[in-house]
Amino acid sequence: MIALATCAELPDGDADDAGLTAALDAQFVIWDDPAVDWSRYDGVVVRSVWDYAGRREEFLAWARMIGPRLINPPELIAWNTDKRYLDDLAAAGIPVVPTSFVAPGGPVVLGSEDCVVKPTVSAGSKDTARFAAGEHERALELVERIHASGRTAMVQPYIPSVDERGETALLYFGGRFSHAIHKGPLLRPGEAPAEGLFALEEIHPRTPTPAERALADRVVGYVSERDGSAPVYARVDLVEDPSGAPIVLELELTEPSLFLAHGGHQATAAFVAAVRAPE
Repeated sequence: MIALATCAELPDGDADDAGLTAALDAQFVIWDDPAVDWSRYDGVVVRSVWDYAGRREEFLAWARMIGPRLINPPELIAWNTDKRYLDDLAAAGIPVVPTSFVAPGGPVVLGSEDCVVKPTVSAGSKDTARFAAGEHERALELVERIHASGRTAMVQPYIPSVDERGETALLYFGGRFSHAIHKGPLLRPGEAPAEGLFALEEIHPRTPTPAERALADRVVGYVSERDGSAPVYARVDLVEDPSGAPIVLELELTEPSLFLAHGGHQATAAFVAAVRAPE
């Protein structure tokens, strides 16, 4: 039996994963329920655990407790749940959205362009907002709120191409490309950070460009080499820089929406095969 780890607010999981219980002979289980006997499960797949951001250390302790039965593995999840992994990607020569990390008490530098402020530990675009160049005071208020929660903030320039082209998210199962989707613009200047577990997104299928596919392949290859094996699932979120070249916005290896419905039956079959492969 496979457990699909979720949170108490979504005891039956997110609609994105609706077909997985039958496809995997699995059941949704609340990750922090003290009554759960995790030893009865052959594998535990991290899915809609979107409440972990405020309790990351507790979540990572749970992941270590599950151990090698956790999909993706605990060490990979520990690395991926802090967005400072972007520095590691950049150090490997992978193009990423320029990012400055601001620890509590550190100086905040805001440029003369729209920017995005968010925590390095977050899920579902919570505590994330876009600010126009003249909204420095509001941006600093969000940085202070993030710091008050004990987290590090990150500041990125807003990538203008998102307003026209959106984002491209490429899904990989077992290290192999499965499908891609288009995400419409999510952040608008002046809007407050999303409330609830996650922000609603506009999603459509998309065929990635050759350049997007090559970059995403490179990112997944980096993770595979770093971890010693391909991640069971990975989502690479890309945007276009001012020259039109793709750059990495985020790498999702913990609890990403997989958009299986947009990939068809083949996507679900590929995901199930990747989950079952370690057996």
